[in-house]
Amino acid sequence: MDFNMKKLASDAGIFFTRAVQFTEEKFGQAEKTELDAHFENLLARADSTKNWTERILRQTEVLLQPNPSARVEEFLYEKLDRKVPSRVTNGELLAQYMAEAASELGPGTPYGKTLIKVSEAEKRLGAAERDFIHTASLSFLTPLRNFLEGDWKTISKERRLLQNRRLDLDACKARLKKAKAAEAKATCEGDLWNDEVDKAEQELRVAQTEFDRQAEVTRLLLEGISSTHVNHLRCLHEFVKSQTTYYAQCYRHMLDLQKQLGSSQGTIFPGTFVGTTEPASPPLSSTSPTTTAATMPVVPTGTGLAPPEETALCLEEVAPPASGTRKARVLYDYEAADSSELALLADELITVYSLPGMDPDWLIGERGNKKGKVPVTYLELLS
Repeated sequence: MDFNMKKLASDAGIFFTRAVQFTEEKFGQAEKTELDAHFENLLARADSTKNWTERILRQTEVLLQPNPSARVEEFLYEKLDRKVPSRVTNGELLAQYMAEAASELGPGTPYGKTLIKVSEAEKRLGAAERDFIHTASLSFLTPLRNFLEGDWKTISKERRLLQNRRLDLDACKARLKKAKAAEAKATCEGDLWNDEVDKAEQELRVAQTEFDRQAEVTRLLLEGISSTHVNHLRCLHEFVKSQTTYYAQCYRHMLDLQKQLGSSQGTIFPGTFVGTTEPASPPLSSTSPTTTAATMPVVPTGTGLAPPEETALCLEEVAPPASGTRKARVLYDYEAADSSELALLADELITVYSLPGMDPDWLIGERGNKKGKVPVTYLELLS
């Protein structure tokens, strides 16, 4: 009990001394040992790394899980060391609703068949999103979280200890200064104050040694932030790789869906069908016109011409009319649906003309020795 009381009294004395020193420093009544410029730069870089890591971590969590309630639930499961239950993605939920709607409205109807096709695509998109979230969490979020909960806590602990060692050192300096000032004023009690000065000098040497040792430990930890940056850089590359894979999968799934819908749209709506296998919006390129519409036009069907096999033969034998040919600039890239059509590239110039009895939504286009049907909506007639 005596030992514990003595230790408690000693700790209370140390705490009081530090509090006094800290208060006097704040009011400018005591000197403060300053750290060197390099050490201050290390501290600033460490604080900046911690702050930005927290922000990037939080915003990435929002990107992967926009629902704040779900994020809170996942956080509680992690703190309780329990496995986070599997959650259905929005795409998978939409696919479920579409499949149920098709079953109730009639899977054999055109609308029901399309609902089934879209639901299958949405289900694949949801699965791809689930894989992306899992991969990004392991390769990117986990290392950032480990830094904040591991390395940074160690750095913060050593910094607080360094602050205490500095307060002890400055308190010893102040005590020695007061002892020397009292010694200079005393005349008859010189031996007594000499002992006080010697004791203060001994305490100062011990405090200086402990401060230097703690400063070196803290410096080594702060210099380790460079390794942290290298690790986070590698994790960032992994995150970009997983995100690229995710969007590539989404693009492939939607391209397959568009092909399925395009091939069946002509039978559902005899007037039109999407004849290109590329996405419906114009490609983003430096050569694309800046004044074109926000969406691609619907390509009309070629019902006004003979069947593709016959048309392909006729086109080789048909000569352009003596008059009526015009130059046209291509507005968007167009991939030919069959051998009777001419593939187009945005901004190229071609010669176009019409044939008797031909669908007005189509023209014959020529580029060099190649010719084929081209949709009027993809062209800007110049002359």
